[in-house]
Amino acid sequence: MVSSQPQLPADFQAALASLRAAQKRTELKLEEIPAPTRLAPYGAALGAEVILDGEEQATGRFILLHDPDGSSLWEGTFRIVTYIRAQLEPDIGNDALLGNVAWAWLVEALDEHGAEHRSAGGTATRILSESYGTLAARPDAVDIELRASWTPVGPSVQAHLEAWSQMVCTFAGLPPVPDGVTLLPQRRRQP
Repeated sequence: MVSSQPQLPADFQAALASLRAAQKRTELKLEEIPAPTRLAPYGAALGAEVILDGEEQATGRFILLHDPDGSSLWEGTFRIVTYIRAQLEPDIGNDALLGNVAWAWLVEALDEHGAEHRSAGGTATRILSESYGTLAARPDAVDIELRASWTPVGPSVQAHLEAWSQMVCTFAGLPPVPDGVTLLPQRRRQP
């Protein structure tokens, strides 16, 4: 979870503790993955996937970077870098406003979780896959990718991971779940 460093700064240790305290939905599988080592002196990374009925519905990465000296580009000492990808139904995936919707999901999730931040930026990409020749029987597929980063205000990043986890589930097509409510298992519509 942490890039190889002998002594971790107190702020980074606090951030790691807040990551461990984050709550997530049961449909979301999180696991530690290697953090990039060239972007900051300290880093932690998580990979995520939502699998329903044996099929992957969404994947993502959540990377927490820390530079005790700070960065003028980040406007702080921490930076969160994320990635989410999901396959969508063609009628939804072909909507010209899909990128705007994906970005709105990010902003709303951060706001709903009280994840204070600044310097947010990102890209939303729609990918249309059409099959030909021996693969012509495959249905067209549309994927959405959201790559985003932002600077958390302070070392507590629990709310940021919880907001991002909600987004991965939203990309997978799972409805929001109010506090105290447990969803019954659902089956996704087959094409």
